[in-house]
Amino acid sequence: MGIRLVCSDLDGTLLQYGKKELEGEIFDQIRALHNKGILFCPASGRQYTSLRKLFAPVADCCIFLCENGGVIYKDELCIAKNPMPRELAEEIAEDLWNRSDGQGEIMLSGQNTAYLMERGLGMLDRIKFIGNNYQVIQDPSEIPEDIVKVSVYLHEGVAAYADRFVPRWEQANCAVAGPYWIDTTLANKGIGVQSICKILGFDLADVMAFGDNYNDVSMLDIVGHPYIMDGAAGPLREKYPQHTPRPEEVLRNLL
Repeated sequence: MGIRLVCSDLDGTLLQYGKKELEGEIFDQIRALHNKGILFCPASGRQYTSLRKLFAPVADCCIFLCENGGVIYKDELCIAKNPMPRELAEEIAEDLWNRSDGQGEIMLSGQNTAYLMERGLGMLDRIKFIGNNYQVIQDPSEIPEDIVKVSVYLHEGVAAYADRFVPRWEQANCAVAGPYWIDTTLANKGIGVQSICKILGFDLADVMAFGDNYNDVSMLDIVGHPYIMDGAAGPLREKYPQHTPRPEEVLRNLL
């Protein structure tokens, strides 16, 4: 395999839900991949600040696909950004807030700040836990920059709300992004990976990617070597023939 780039989702894939820090051999693997000319890309709905902290020991070996493809960082510089039309972002935020039965809290993502409309239901604690830059707001009109992603945090879980929001906001790549999150953005992880390959001159056939949820599908569908986690939903395990319990198990074979 002539792998040039390895992209991995974070929460539920490389970092198990509830864990705060990466453990085990992954840092050694990322360094070893870099020494072989293979770049590593954390591909996440998280913002750059959070990802940069997690991967600090190997940040110089990485390119960061942040906000589900809305922002891309390399060498501490934003090298690509895909903002949403302001009117659309505000309309989605209003809909997610008003039609979540008082159970939803909203996060609007800028280039490297999370703007929070919160109800005291746990989103703020989660944002502090993952280490995002954040600012609490009352209305999206307060946001002084481009919006790249709009998300709803549902503290009782997404099951009762996926059918309500995902089809309605299909135009904004609405997707379940974890047990408690639904995301919308005009970018997606697939668009982000395509942008990286265009910037760096890589072929998508030479990209390996790992994911565990529906917001990873756009990435897994376009790369030459897609892997789904063993713990992913049944339809995703059926869609992708290559399964693994952990990315590290597969990466050993590249070293």
